[in-house]
Amino acid sequence: MAFEYVNGGDLFPPNQSDEFRSGLITKSRCHYASIHRFCLSALFNYALATVYVFRAMLQLNVIIVGGGVGGLVAALCCARNGYTVRVLEQTEGEDLGAGIQLSPNCTRVLHTLGLASELENQACVPEAVEIRDWQSGHLIASKSLGTSIQRVTGYPYYHMGRRDLMRILRDKVNENPLIEMYWNTRAEGFEQRAGKVLVTSGKKELVGDVLLGADGIHSTIKDKLFGDGGRRFTGHAAWRATVPMQELPSGLVSPVAALWWGPKKHFVHYPIKSGELMNCVGVVEKNGWEEESWVTHGESGELRQDFTGWHKDIETLIDRVDSSDCYKWALYDRDPLSSWSVGQVTLLGDACHPTLPFLAQGAAMAIEDAAVIARCLQDATSIESALKYYETLRIARTARIQAGSRRNGRVFHMSGIVAKMRNLVTSATMADSFDWIYEYDPMSVN
Repeated sequence: MAFEYVNGGDLFPPNQSDEFRSGLITKSRCHYASIHRFCLSALFNYALATVYVFRAMLQLNVIIVGGGVGGLVAALCCARNGYTVRVLEQTEGEDLGAGIQLSPNCTRVLHTLGLASELENQACVPEAVEIRDWQSGHLIASKSLGTSIQRVTGYPYYHMGRRDLMRILRDKVNENPLIEMYWNTRAEGFEQRAGKVLVTSGKKELVGDVLLGADGIHSTIKDKLFGDGGRRFTGHAAWRATVPMQELPSGLVSPVAALWWGPKKHFVHYPIKSGELMNCVGVVEKNGWEEESWVTHGESGELRQDFTGWHKDIETLIDRVDSSDCYKWALYDRDPLSSWSVGQVTLLGDACHPTLPFLAQGAAMAIEDAAVIARCLQDATSIESALKYYETLRIARTARIQAGSRRNGRVFHMSGIVAKMRNLVTSATMADSFDWIYEYDPMSVN
C-alpha cells in the first residue's frame, strides 16, 4: 500500500477524506501527549526515588572493627561524609613507639582530614632515601624526597613515630561528635539481617548499615567472611629499636632514610619524633623463630650478633640500643584475596591485604582504602554496589604492592654477582621507580 505525507509530515494512506484525516490526527496527537505525560511522570518518580536513596546513603550508620591507623582514618573519612560511626577496638589503645613512613599518596588523605599542622609538629621530612652497601657503605642509589617530591605530588613525605600518629588520629576522633569509640571491646561475631549488620561483643549488640573490618592480619571479620588460614611465615625476623639522637655521632645524624643491603639481611634507619629519635629496623632470614607479637622483647646482644661485620655506622647504632627498647617479631604474609566484600560488610588494610614492610606502604595502603571506601559510599546508590566498586578500585593496586614488597624481601638480600647486577639496575632506575605509588590520588581515583 502506498502512503503520502500531508500537513507537513503526518503519514496516511491515499484517497482518505479530510474529515477522516483530521480525526485521526487529533487522536494521534492526544495519544502522543498521553505517552509524553507518562514518560515525564516515570522520570519524575525515578528521580524522586534516587533522591530518597541518596538521602538514605547520607545518613549511614557505620560500624568499624579495629582502631588502628586504617580504622581511625576510615572513621574520620566516613564522618566527613556526615555518617555516624562507631569503632570497636579490643585493646586500650596504646601503641608501641615504632617508626612509620607516610608517603604522599597517604599524606594527601591526612591533610584533607585537617591534620597537616599536627603532623608537621611531630614528623620529620626526609631529604632522600639512600641505599648503601652493608660492608663498604658505598652509595648504591638514592631518590630525592623532601621539597622535590612535594613539588611533584603536592604533598609531603613524613617519617614519624607510630605512637605519635595514633595520638593525632585519636585526638581528631575524640573531637568529632559523629564518632564513638569502644575501647577494650572485641567483636565476636556479626550477621546481616533485613538490610542491617548486627555486631556482637559479649552481651552488647550494635546495629549498623555497613561494617568495615579493619582488624589486621588476624581479622575476625575476614575469617567469618572467607574462612581462616592463608597466613604463612616468610622466613624473616625483624628487629626494632629506637636510639636517642643525642647519643649518636654527628655523622649519623642525617635527615635521610638509609637502607643497607646485605646477604640474607638488611638494615633501615631514619629519624622520627621531630628528630629526637633514630628509628632502627633490622631484618634477617631466620627459620625456627616464628613469634609474631610486636611486644616481644629481644636481646640487644643477639641483634648485635646478627649484624656482626657490618659497616661501622650500623655497629654504632646497635651498640646504643637498650634491651628494654629492643623488640623482635616474625614476619607473616598472605596471598591477595579475590574479593573483600559480602553484602554490606567489607575489609580494609591488613585484614584483606597484609603487606610486608619492604616498600614502606602498609599504613599507606590502609589509609588509601579508608579514603576510597568513604568516597564509594558517598557516590553509590546502594551499599552493596559501593563496596563492590571499592574492590574494583583497590584490589589490583594493593595486590601489586603486596607482590612488590614480597619481591623486595628477596632483592634486598641478594649476594655475589647477582647483587652487583642488582646494584647497577637500581642505580639506573631508582629515580622513577616509585612514581606509580606516590602519585596515586585516593581522593579522586575512579
